[in-house]
Amino acid sequence: MAEFAIVERHISKFGSEQIILSQLASWRVKETERMIAICTELRKLGATVEEGPDYCVITPPEKLNVTAIDTYDDHRMAMAFSLAACSNVPVTIKDPGCTRKTFPNYFEVLQRSPSSSSPLSSDPSRRSLRTYSWGGPAWEKRVRSSARVRSRNGISVLVTGASGFVGTHVSAALKRRGDGVLGLDNFNDYYDPSLKRARQALLERTGVFIVEGDINDMALLRKLFEVVAFTHVMHLAAQAGVRYAMENPGSYVHSNIAGLVNVLEVCKSVNPQPAIVWASSSSVYGLNTKVPFSEKDRTDQPASLYAATKKAGEEIAHTYNHIYGLSLTGLRFFTVYGPWGRPDMAYFFFTRDILKGKSIPIFEAPNHGTVARDFTYIDDIVKGCLAALDTAEKSTGSGGKKKGPAQLRVFNLGNTSPVPVSDLVSILERLLKVKAKRNMMKLPRNGDVPFTHANISFAQRELGYKPTTDLQTGLKKFVRWYLSYYGSGKKSAQ
Repeated sequence: MAEFAIVERHISKFGSEQIILSQLASWRVKETERMIAICTELRKLGATVEEGPDYCVITPPEKLNVTAIDTYDDHRMAMAFSLAACSNVPVTIKDPGCTRKTFPNYFEVLQRSPSSSSPLSSDPSRRSLRTYSWGGPAWEKRVRSSARVRSRNGISVLVTGASGFVGTHVSAALKRRGDGVLGLDNFNDYYDPSLKRARQALLERTGVFIVEGDINDMALLRKLFEVVAFTHVMHLAAQAGVRYAMENPGSYVHSNIAGLVNVLEVCKSVNPQPAIVWASSSSVYGLNTKVPFSEKDRTDQPASLYAATKKAGEEIAHTYNHIYGLSLTGLRFFTVYGPWGRPDMAYFFFTRDILKGKSIPIFEAPNHGTVARDFTYIDDIVKGCLAALDTAEKSTGSGGKKKGPAQLRVFNLGNTSPVPVSDLVSILERLLKVKAKRNMMKLPRNGDVPFTHANISFAQRELGYKPTTDLQTGLKKFVRWYLSYYGSGKKSAQ
């Protein structure tokens, strides 16, 4: 318990409305619960908050329709805090040391004046660092229920990035076979969040609960492992996309490197340590010209920052395996496509633009051939993910200390049949019954590579991985889903 005494009144302005912060008294709080209450009230006011283990950074809402507030209870006091921090004139909450001294471990308000820029709004790489509501008996009950194993010899899996394309399909497949599944996702706006929410609704109907939070929130991750002793982690959360790195490089470092380290830090410290399967990428092969790409080939020539962060992830995985005994399996996905896919992928926005009568860019490789990709259908990828989980050996560490050698693997998950992008467009034309307006362009130097081609012999041998869906069949299923999801006219693919 800690005592928080706020004794000074504040009268400030927000826009043209007067805000009165009155009757500031003292109260006793339970630290973690009060932190949650404070953040809850901030969200109600429309403020954005970066919440950490010992701080809150408050960013004002664009508009606040409050004229006066009476601080008659703890939650109202929390609102008073937020109003003071959200004032459009410099406001100081003068408490004689209580914020930093009496309450050091859970609450520090970092205020800003209107002349300073918001650390959240000015830095797009930190978009995902907003406040999420978690904790409490009801929340813990939902977490336990979702993660409960319902089949003999089933596993309990924390799936990060669960509302993402691959994450949704993997979570659903695990749940169908009786495994315990808990999702984690920050629902950021890299692409249309409503699509992620629709996937979330799909999973919730199957009994999968997705905790809304960030992989960089170590307090949240630790809490999840306190509530559930996960046997496995399927780490799919990441900043995706090759071209977007030129616009927002920081988000790749934040999610793909710092986020991965955060997940591994928590996993190495819990007991028992979970086995971890995580998403690397075929992009690590970069400018490699030897085909098909094999796991033994060089991966030291990344062509994009995205590729570099995924390569860094593989080296970080090696480190945590070597030092802490974490069982780690990296999966190098090759151009995954299918229903519920990502709108930033070519097959997706080609479909959208063909239907809208817009021209679509088709890149030419340096040899005047079209760019080719080893398109891999989502169901085949899911089979590989589940096989990786099922063959993952236990981690060997305990309490952050390695007890013996631990499993470390990397697999290609591809289709082994590269298809020119121009052929992809031809298939879409036939399925949509619309002629595409093709705009042939030279391949830009923005991180794209001319071709990808997976050698999957290692995955075949170790995982029993065998892709069965060709591009024609897979695109037919995707188009059927696309027309069903967007065809009503109520939704617009963005």
